[in-house]
Amino acid sequence: MSTAILTSGVALGVHVPGLLLACRLAEAGAPARVDVFERHLPADRRDRITASMTGFHRDFRVAKAGLRMAGRNAVGLGEEATDRLVAEWAADDVDLLVVLSGFWQPAAYRYAAARPGTRVHACHVDSVASPSFAAGVSTVPDADRDRVEHHDVWLLEEAAGSVARTIPVGRDEPVPWSARGGRLLAHGGGWGMGTYATDAEELAAKGFPVDVVAYERADVAAADDGRRYFMLDPDWHPWHDDGFPPFGEVRPDGLVAYRRGTAHHDAFHLTRQALAVLSKPGGGTLMDSLAAATPVVLLEPFGDHEARNARLWERLGFGISFADWLRGGCELAELARLHRNLLAARPRVTSYPDTIVAGRTDG
Repeated sequence: MSTAILTSGVALGVHVPGLLLACRLAEAGAPARVDVFERHLPADRRDRITASMTGFHRDFRVAKAGLRMAGRNAVGLGEEATDRLVAEWAADDVDLLVVLSGFWQPAAYRYAAARPGTRVHACHVDSVASPSFAAGVSTVPDADRDRVEHHDVWLLEEAAGSVARTIPVGRDEPVPWSARGGRLLAHGGGWGMGTYATDAEELAAKGFPVDVVAYERADVAAADDGRRYFMLDPDWHPWHDDGFPPFGEVRPDGLVAYRRGTAHHDAFHLTRQALAVLSKPGGGTLMDSLAAATPVVLLEPFGDHEARNARLWERLGFGISFADWLRGGCELAELARLHRNLLAARPRVTSYPDTIVAGRTDG
């Protein structure tokens, strides 16, 4: 028996948690396969997605309007690709499908409906269902849904106001507050979306040293104001391989020596050392925040699901809105308070991969 983890390259906040889940399961002696939705689309379709993501990075208004495209991807996996995957899962004796992107639901239900005893976990990294889940489930035949053992696995529980489960980013304890380097980390998630670049510039002008994750070369400013720049390899996409995103610091000559670890994404090293992450509130960012006990200065969200993530993080005392932090004078003492709240919460959170290894059916 084995596990298939179903991710999507459209959002690294979905794909990277899938890779982390596979790593944690492998460490426990339960290796799993990772399937990326876009890997099974025609090449021209992938090219359009790549072009769209560049547009989303350059104009956040375009990105927010692009949420309406989610429904189009839900029907993008053709019969031939589905047949091939179903055959591969059967050959691997897959009995658990962890669906991190709702686009996978039609194929997952079809496979599980034909193999009694197969479980489907809809693993939600956000506090409410993201648009892909609503789009994907609408195309699942009722007969398949009725025959499948399905469980919604919520990492963030909005109604209970808690973080119930997580996928551990690593096994190391958080870096002590006194040992951190005093820098902030600004990013826009895997595809560099949102207001993080201009907000980072504002903080740099106030004297804060900021690390900025750039998405393309044009994002790197020449100003000597305490900002350092890092980049994901812009030529890499999740459907190229099953590794973490290539990542590195931009040197003064503009070159980047990309590297990638095998236990987690390399950007997490910066999160562990930062006093706060300046970012929109994606589920993957909040997972990193908990793992590192690093608070989030919450920027404008991408859609209602991220807006509700932000409200939950503020309610739990793990984050503060950028506007509120500015109004309060950008006090580091406030960030330290949020850090302590995260530290206190971490032992109470269940490891989702541990529940899989233990054989629990409810996640």
